[in-house]
Amino acid sequence: MATTSRTENPAFIRDSGKAGRDCPRCPRLVAFRTQWREREPGWFNAPVGSFGPLDARLLIVGLAPGLQGANRTGRPFTGDFAGDLLYGTLVEFGFARGQFNARVDDTIELVDARITNAVRCVPPENKPTPAEILTCRGFLEATIAEMTELRGIIALGRIAHDATVTALGSRKSAVKFGHGARSEIGQVTIFDSYHCSRYNTNTGVLTPDMFRAVFAAARDFIDGGRVRRA
Repeated sequence: MATTSRTENPAFIRDSGKAGRDCPRCPRLVAFRTQWREREPGWFNAPVGSFGPLDARLLIVGLAPGLQGANRTGRPFTGDFAGDLLYGTLVEFGFARGQFNARVDDTIELVDARITNAVRCVPPENKPTPAEILTCRGFLEATIAEMTELRGIIALGRIAHDATVTALGSRKSAVKFGHGARSEIGQVTIFDSYHCSRYNTNTGVLTPDMFRAVFAAARDFIDGGRVRRA
């Protein structure tokens, strides 16, 4: 029997990091999405795409859309606490400008930076399964591939780190996660941070200063002497 390639499958959008609004790949996530469409029909309730310019040199990779954040608004890290810290830090280090009001109609604009997630659909309890992370990896690979000027990636949390490492063609065991760690895979440098969730900040796992230090390192790297990719 003939097999169907990924590019022939309507669930995979060729040469794009975008999942279709009704992406059928992960049954558990589809069921959760359907549940919330019925419960909150005015919410976005669909796979959340990337935000920011394609020619950015920095990519920020999060875990997945938050239920009442990106799943509600349709823009990564918009509508929950994690976004307040992230976008404020991006503005501070010149990776964004404008006013962030946690709404898609605010004036925030990313500058030389882009934001995406390892998993495009909101998972129950914010915990995607290993199979869902693997299934969604093609979209992360496509997002990275289409960013021709990409030099640095900030991975927010271990899952985002591992997904990024595998999307870049390396083994998770070869590139360990650690807050403040820095590693290189090919021509891309990965900067690790604990996720900027309310839980991590409330418990002191991640402080604003710890978070800023990661972005300061990425800013110095982006502005450094390395030649940009052709």
